[in-house]
Amino acid sequence: MRTIKNLTIAVCILMVCSCKKFLEEKPTSFLTTNSNLSSPKVARALANGCYTDLQGLLSGQPSSYGGNTWNLLEFMTGKANSDLGQTGFINYQNLSYNPTSFYVDTWWQHLYLGVGACNLALQQIPKITAGGLSDADKSNMLAEAHTLRALYYFYLVRMYGAVPNVTTVPTDLNLNLPRSAAKNIYDSIIIPDLLIAEKSTLPWSSQTGLVSMGAVESILADVYLTYAGAAINGGPENYSESAKRSKAVIDNGGYSLFPNYTDMNNPANKNKGEFILQVQYAASVPSTNPLTALTIPNYSGISKYSDEYGSVYPTNQFIASFPAGDKRVQERQFFFTKYKSIKSADTVVFKNHYIYKWFDSTAVVSTAKSDLNYTLYRLADVYLMYAEASNRAEGHPNANAIAYVNAIRGRAQLAPIGSLSQTDFEHEVWLQRYYELCFENKMWFDMLRTRKVHNDVTGNWDNFVGHTTVFGATFTEKQLLFPVPKQESDVNPNLLPNNPGF
Repeated sequence: MRTIKNLTIAVCILMVCSCKKFLEEKPTSFLTTNSNLSSPKVARALANGCYTDLQGLLSGQPSSYGGNTWNLLEFMTGKANSDLGQTGFINYQNLSYNPTSFYVDTWWQHLYLGVGACNLALQQIPKITAGGLSDADKSNMLAEAHTLRALYYFYLVRMYGAVPNVTTVPTDLNLNLPRSAAKNIYDSIIIPDLLIAEKSTLPWSSQTGLVSMGAVESILADVYLTYAGAAINGGPENYSESAKRSKAVIDNGGYSLFPNYTDMNNPANKNKGEFILQVQYAASVPSTNPLTALTIPNYSGISKYSDEYGSVYPTNQFIASFPAGDKRVQERQFFFTKYKSIKSADTVVFKNHYIYKWFDSTAVVSTAKSDLNYTLYRLADVYLMYAEASNRAEGHPNANAIAYVNAIRGRAQLAPIGSLSQTDFEHEVWLQRYYELCFENKMWFDMLRTRKVHNDVTGNWDNFVGHTTVFGATFTEKQLLFPVPKQESDVNPNLLPNNPGF
């Protein structure tokens, strides 16, 4: 009975569409009555199933026009606005959200679906012995599953704090598990999973969209950097561990910064160059990247999309906070303020800056199906993680850290920095993370782990608790965690009490 139940779960998971490169040509992720359950294809299908809910990071929010899970982490920063009331933006603008608000339940669902797919792969792949599946191939597939399970849990603990510890495939419907402290999740799942993956023979980089060693080490660098900071405060040795992993990616991965920012929204560059780990999308399948339409100004008439949402765009204060001459705020770099009408030769001038990072020109003017991937880790992020972690570990910025920050500044056409104190250098790194990685769902997590927020009006670094956004809302301890969704606690009372303030 247990095997039947597990295979039923497998069918449910693997029938969901997955990543482009390794699933789009012919469906190989379907188990039929004639399937050889000991074949390498089944092992590959199980591993591929682990990637499916990465697309949940950009998932449409039910009952919300223009709502998407991605919106949540941008709305929370206080540096984003929206053209749409239907996204629930007002509840995040004034910090009145609650356990039934948009997004908090959708994030939880997709992250645990991802955990479930990884648990299934980790349970079933070791049992596959037939069909010429080598030990190395099996080990690498398991490394992919371990890495992605760690990544799903990494999101969960940063967003919700204590969460249920689920590492096996359920055999019945008794799933009323208690919450486990975030530190326990880090210590028992996230870090061990990544250390296991680190021992595999995964290639340092991959243009297939599959997890590479570069991705493993980038996530591990991020995990150690976060573990060292709030809320875990795991100790200074974790900064050294973070720096070690990010430096390994820089030295061994073969990654390089794109010469131009617009190289990042060219579909021909997917999984190449600067990109280390991306969520896979394709214009040729139903799962096209939703951010292109979501970030086009609402009803602007510049695209072939039937809906132009204007779901998220930067505040004027955030745009004004960029230093003079920064290329990233020049037209059609990270943002744009005008574009040609699809109906005439006129140029439509927008009332605000809008996000250009996911502007797929072919989709906009022709197909309405974006072929861009969504980036989870890229080299610029790793440069800045190394700079921050090594500065903390060594008590001062070293030559490599300064060089990597200057590489980011140089592409932005900003003058290089020289010798700075540890604190001033750290603030520079934080600021470059804000500007370089803006609207990539990074900023909110940076605010949480540093407990600092850059004030775009004063230029100061405010304490997180007590910072007042440009919308007049003030962060309190309540904002350090999202609430456990009510629909989850309704069916599992062991998830209560909820997080402070909810």
